[in-house]
Amino acid sequence: MKEKVIRIGTRDSELALWQANTVKDQLEALGNKTVLVPIKSTGDLVLDKPLYELGITGIFTKTLDVAMIKGEIDIAVHSLKDVPTKLPEGIVQAAVLERGNFYDILAYKDNQEFLAEREATIATGSLRRKAQWLNRYPTHTVVGLRGNVNSRHEKLEQSNWNGAIFAAAGLERIGLEPENTIGLTWMLPAPAQGAVMIAAMEHDEFVRAACEELNHRPTEICTSLEREFLRILEGGCSAPIGALALIKEEEITLKGVLLSVDGTKKLEIEKTAEIGKHEGLAQSCADHILNRGGKRLMNDLVEIEQRPTVFSTKKLTSEQQQQFDKRMKVDSDDFVKIYLNRIPAAALRNEIQNVVITSKNAVEALLASVDPSTLKFTNIYCVGRRTKKLIEARIGKVTHVDRNAKALAEHLVDYMEGLEVTYFCSSIRLDELPDILTENNITVHEVEAYETKLSPVKVPDGVKRMLFFSPSTVESFLLKNTPGKRVAYCIGETTAKVARKHFEKVLVAELPSVTDVIKLVNTKTG
Repeated sequence: MKEKVIRIGTRDSELALWQANTVKDQLEALGNKTVLVPIKSTGDLVLDKPLYELGITGIFTKTLDVAMIKGEIDIAVHSLKDVPTKLPEGIVQAAVLERGNFYDILAYKDNQEFLAEREATIATGSLRRKAQWLNRYPTHTVVGLRGNVNSRHEKLEQSNWNGAIFAAAGLERIGLEPENTIGLTWMLPAPAQGAVMIAAMEHDEFVRAACEELNHRPTEICTSLEREFLRILEGGCSAPIGALALIKEEEITLKGVLLSVDGTKKLEIEKTAEIGKHEGLAQSCADHILNRGGKRLMNDLVEIEQRPTVFSTKKLTSEQQQQFDKRMKVDSDDFVKIYLNRIPAAALRNEIQNVVITSKNAVEALLASVDPSTLKFTNIYCVGRRTKKLIEARIGKVTHVDRNAKALAEHLVDYMEGLEVTYFCSSIRLDELPDILTENNITVHEVEAYETKLSPVKVPDGVKRMLFFSPSTVESFLLKNTPGKRVAYCIGETTAKVARKHFEKVLVAELPSVTDVIKLVNTKTG
């Protein structure tokens, strides 16, 4: 009996534990001592997004890699299809077990008639499966499906979908056999699908030697070719790539496919080589794909992947960019340009009883026009905490602050002394404050403190979340864009009121600040 206890790291799903226990049993059969160490991965914790939107390389393996590097486990057991083609420095592939069923299967609910119908709904979280299904059934709808094998099967049973696609090996290994299934032998699997891989630290000779005894050489050869094909094409969870290598007698055949996300474009290859002369087979197949339109297709996929999913109508600082959930791709631009006006000294010479300021831009204009010590304002009313902070730091005490212009106007109607206000405003104003005050017999003297010019930017179609910081940013957006199915995240109610005229879904930040708008985006994805 060997003395060292090999700590086996694994995800804690039923399928992952089956794989880890298989490795455990085989190691112990060879006289090794072992113990299982279950660990949750990001891929298990984040179930509301397709894998290709999470933007993390090795989403199911990264946590185990870190645990192994830190010395908390000795080996990690993975589904080889989930492992990045480039392993972290210091970690090596120690063994591949004999491969199981590598095909995908379709579990369906009632009957197979939908396969011949124009309309049908199929569920899968895999971009590869989605693209191949749409290539074969272009009028069908494919919806996202995440979770472990058991939860995905439960979602199928509880849904109105026609069917869902699973890896056959996963269902077989946990003994989950849906009543109605179809083998998708026409669908090329993910590279290395059905294979279990053991990773270990390169310097741990004892563990590597123990695992080497479990290695199944034919599976290693086939999966290595498939993964090399994948590596050359620079794919991963975010590219629809399939590959399958099979050994028959003294020959090995490699099939490969690359598709567009919507399945409308498909490039495929099949080549055979003798065992022992197969080293360049993956390169040859990948080159064939790349030279026949694959380079352009991969560039298109990269471009799609790099497109923003969130767009701000106010230029964000690097600090603000970092506040977003790391899975989000964020872009920003100023949809409104501000130009401060020189406020005439005559307008500020006499004492003014009631002053209204609704933005920091008006404060900046005042400070640029006169020495703030000469200003004689009895009561200053403003909108926003940050505006209040700036006023009190540079001009004087604020009598009252409210979160938006409408609320401030209602306060003035009820509590303000006198029947006149001086409103330092923009050349473009969409707030209701002057109208509310006028309707209540309060005279409003408007002083144009700054000029607002709309500067619209064309937003990519893939952006689903728009951030708006004033009514003007909404108006500017609409000059070059259409709302479509986008969600509008607004800094305050005044902005939201304008957005609701055009967007189906509008969300408002708890407090009127950029940070709170970002918090809203992070917590409510729409």
